[in-house]
Amino acid sequence: MPTRTPTKRKLSAKTTPTSKPKAGRPFAPGYGLAEDEKGLLPWTWVAKQMNACRTFWVATIHPANRPHVMPVWGVWVDDAFHFSTGRKSRKGRNIAANPACTITNDHGEDAVIVEGSAQEVKDQAKLELVAAAYKKKYKMDPRSMGEPIFAVRPRIVFGFVEKSFPKSATRWKL
Repeated sequence: MPTRTPTKRKLSAKTTPTSKPKAGRPFAPGYGLAEDEKGLLPWTWVAKQMNACRTFWVATIHPANRPHVMPVWGVWVDDAFHFSTGRKSRKGRNIAANPACTITNDHGEDAVIVEGSAQEVKDQAKLELVAAAYKKKYKMDPRSMGEPIFAVRPRIVFGFVEKSFPKSATRWKL
């Protein structure tokens, strides 16, 4: 039997969904949301919106128990949001004290809201994937700043299209 020469695989970021969480309706009494599943957004819509967005909003929790919101650059890789921030920045200190955070895209008409926890990425293969996605999107490598890169793996994601809000409002639990 002939032997195959192993081929060297090129690392590439998976900006398309790697999972398929079940979509449902958010609990939002008084907003007139549809009660059936017609019009629910597909999980692929989340990746599309996150990949199209240049600037995101990150909400963290200040140790004095108040919200802190700042814009950041970031990339959607392997069904998670990745961004970098200075360890000593307010965001960095907030995450060190409490990793709970919320990420939103900057397009309220096609809104994505990601709730999860920020965890520092230390896996070198994952850092390579995130850096490749950053280079493609922003023409820079976030590792060059010498600061941590965080991944926010979603626990809950909300999405809606403003024009079809009552029917498109979708929640995914991961």
